[in-house]
Amino acid sequence: MLKKSLVHFFILPIAFIPWMCMEKVFDSKASALPGQPTEEVGAWIKAHPTLRPNIGERFMVQKSDTAAQRFSFQASVLAPGKVRFTNERSRIRSERIAMYDAINGMTINRLQETLRIIYGLDIYQDFNRGQVIYEYPNQSAINSARLARTPIREALRGELRVGDRYAYWIEVAQPKNGKAFTGQMTVLLKADLDKLEAELRNR
Repeated sequence: MLKKSLVHFFILPIAFIPWMCMEKVFDSKASALPGQPTEEVGAWIKAHPTLRPNIGERFMVQKSDTAAQRFSFQASVLAPGKVRFTNERSRIRSERIAMYDAINGMTINRLQETLRIIYGLDIYQDFNRGQVIYEYPNQSAINSARLARTPIREALRGELRVGDRYAYWIEVAQPKNGKAFTGQMTVLLKADLDKLEAELRNR
């Protein structure tokens, strides 16, 4: 079974999370984020009251209740997008939350709520106040995907946003008819934003 806190991701709106849980998570400040040493991030993940990694999990945490509901959190020394070789492996460059829910569906709002649960108010507010610098798909991309008969490309909806502290990439796979079941939110260094934007525009 999922940990109690993760069950709330899938089943209950944020307002129904017990007050004590809300207070404990929301009042705390995220202490391990992109740009920080891997050892600090690993310790933060291990001690996090929501992530609660299993034995053997360090920078990749996976939770599942049934095949219809899955959650993962991954901290990486690589920038998001296409993999580029790097000699710098002592610091985390990105952290990614991914969710799949075939029962309740997935929305941008749910991903934002999850960001708030994992990182607390400071990061949530940095995201919320951030500037959207790229949204997709535009009509040209939709037409191109239809001509190429690639419904997955047409279904991907997302944005890049830059705050005072970090950049953020949020994305859901929203089919033409029906609700979205999958989505992801990535927190990344602002220095890696141009690379990711260029890759998404040319995807």
